[in-house]
Order: sequence, then structure tokens, then C-alpha cells
Amino acid sequence: MIRKYEIADTADLIDIWFAANRIAHPFLSDNFVAQVAKNMREIYLPNDETWVLDHNQKSVGFIALVGSEIGGLFLYPEFHGKGFGKALVDHALKLKGSLCVEVFEKNKIGRRFYDLYGFVELNHYCHEPTNETVFRLVYSA
Repeated sequence: MIRKYEIADTADLIDIWFAANRIAHPFLSDNFVAQVAKNMREIYLPNDETWVLDHNQKSVGFIALVGSEIGGLFLYPEFHGKGFGKALVDHALKLKGSLCVEVFEKNKIGRRFYDLYGFVELNHYCHEPTNETVFRLVYSA
């Protein structure tokens, strides 16, 4: 079931993010990760359009949208490869019609997911806070 984010979901979504971030972004510094976690609690989750995916009455993933951009798509790692991420992106596409996303070059999990889904690269750039390459991808329905 996909439902709208509620403030009571914050702790669960931060847990999901930490678990997924650990395997998708092992190259990010501890300081950067701590800052993003703080921003998620204080800025991103309260202000983005966030949708939560529940499975067996437990939150297992979420997608955060900023307009038609995917600001974040995260699942507990044990739910990867089971169609849950696709269900969240399908839901976002129904709402927005087309989507864009930025993904770190070294995020092999995210890049593989978006490639298989059909996103295509628009451009890439150096993300200054991390000095890592980021790809900007787009999907048009």
C-alpha cells in the first residue's frame, strides 16, 4: 500500500534511509551523511511530497518528490529487487507524468534501478559538497 507521509512516519523513514544509504552510498563521508539525516528530519520530509510504501503493516520504503523530481527513493535493502521501488516510481509517474532524478555515479544500486526502469541521462556534474560525479536522469511517460 502506498500512502501519503505523516509526521509520525519520520523515525521509520530515517531508519529506512540509513539502511539503504549504507549500501548505496558507502563512499559518502560520515559528516555528509549526518548532515543529510539532519536535513531529512528538518527540511526534506516536512516539505517534500513524500509517499510511504507499507508492506505487512510496516513501512519498508518511500519516495520523496520535489515537483517532478525524485528527491529520494529508498527501501530497506531486503526489499530491493521485489518490485517495491518500481511501484513507488510508477505511483510518482501517475502523479507527475514525467520524472527526473539525480544519482551518484558510484551508486551502482540506484543507477542499475533507473537504467532498468528506462531513465536516460541528461547530463552529469561534480557535486561540490562531496566532490562526486552525479548523473541527472529523466523519464518521460
